[in-house]
This record gives sequence, structure tokens and C-alpha cells, in this order.
Amino acid sequence: MIAISEKFKMLRSRGEAALIPFITAGDPDLETTIAALEALDRAGADLIELGIPYADPLADGPVIQAAATRALQKGTNLGAILAVLEQVKGKISAPLIIFSYFNPILQQGIPNFLQKIYDRGARGLVVPDLPLEEAENLLQPARAIGIEVTLLIAPTTPRERMATIAAQSEGFIYLVSTTGVTGMRAQVGKGVQRQLEELRTVTDKPIGVGFGISQPEHAKQVISWNADAAIVGSAMVKRLAEDGVQSMAELCLSLKQAIRLEETIG
Repeated sequence: MIAISEKFKMLRSRGEAALIPFITAGDPDLETTIAALEALDRAGADLIELGIPYADPLADGPVIQAAATRALQKGTNLGAILAVLEQVKGKISAPLIIFSYFNPILQQGIPNFLQKIYDRGARGLVVPDLPLEEAENLLQPARAIGIEVTLLIAPTTPRERMATIAAQSEGFIYLVSTTGVTGMRAQVGKGVQRQLEELRTVTDKPIGVGFGISQPEHAKQVISWNADAAIVGSAMVKRLAEDGVQSMAELCLSLKQAIRLEETIG
């Protein structure tokens, strides 16, 4: 499995943007998670985020919170998720990014957690509740193991702090499109284009936009604003839970086609 940053280099060299779908591990069950990861890979996902269900997901909206609750009620734990990663290792080409809150990582022990996910094919990590001031405690051991830790920038992040986060973020930079929690919205936050322009003045690292992207038009919009990736979570989770793997894969394909169309127009 190639590094997250290497994947973005490959895409940039071809003039392509990335689609990054998100699903919650264990929702509705672990067998479906395996099928969903493989289906997303076939449907054109460039990278895939896999969420570790957590009982107190402060950054997640109702759709992903409900998915985490269902997964936990089924007994989904880190050991079971690692077994899923082991099963899909070598079967999918899209690099895997683990999405986890900080407490489960601390409970495992940072180096132990990082080594376990790396050995099973994960190459990236997003921790939404990781404060910038504590990031180095995770970044340093992650670098040594080969996991790229991507940091988040919020709409309210001041320019100076934005530059500091961008300098430390690895793989890419996760730009949150709106204040509040994740979830499907009617349109992309109006300030995203301005934020992208400002962020481009302090970094040349790839930038992915997430939170609120649920439709092909949304993905097309953020790519037209010069984002490197569109990150789609709640819409994927909802489609998988309500309509199954095939329907979720069809959404993934439509999003990827919209991005490709925008690249052609651009």
C-alpha cells in the first residue's frame, strides 16, 4: 500500500483530484464493511476513510453517530476492525485512512495502535479531537512507523494557526467546510473558496474538503475551487445503511464522475 502523500503526487501528476469516501467500521456489520471497502475501491475511490466507532463522537453528526451506535451495539471493537483490515489488505488499491478519536488510541498505547494499523495496511490517520498542541505526541511515533497523520483546519481557524497546522499535517490537509458537526447539507459552506485561497498562500500540500459534501454537485464545486480532494462521509454512511453496498457504490461512482467532469472542463 502506497503512502497517502504518494497517492496525491500520482494524482497531481495526472491532473486529477481525489474522491475520499468514509464509512463506519461495523455498520451494519463487519462482513458488510469488508464488502463496502472492496466496492468503494472498484467504484473509483482514490483513498478511503474507515471510522472506528466511538461512544462520544463530538465531531460527528446524527448519521455517523447512529452508525457508530449500531456498530458498537454489534460488539465492534478494535480487534474486529483489525481483522477486517487484514482481510482487505492486498485486495484494494485505494490507501486506507483510519478515522479515530484520540481516547481509543491512548487506551491502546500510541505506538502500539499505530503499529497495529500499519501492519494491516492502513497508511493514514485522522484524529478530529487531537489538539494542535498535543499533535507532536502522535506525529513523531507515526512518522517513525510510516503512518501519515492528517490534521484538520476549521472555518474559524486564524491565519497564523492555519499555517502552523498546515506545516505539521501529513498526507494532506483536511479543510472542514463548515462549523459544527458532520452531516449532509444543501450546499457547500460559502466561505470554503476563500479558505482554500488563503490556505494556498501558506502551503503547497494537498487539501481535502469535508463535512457537508453529499452530492456530485458539491464535489464538483470544491474541485472547481482548486481543492485536491472531496471527502464524503454522512451520505455514504446513510446510503450504505439504508440501501446497501451496491447503492453506496453507485453514489461513489457518480461522485467520481462529477470530479472527472470538472477536471475535463477545468
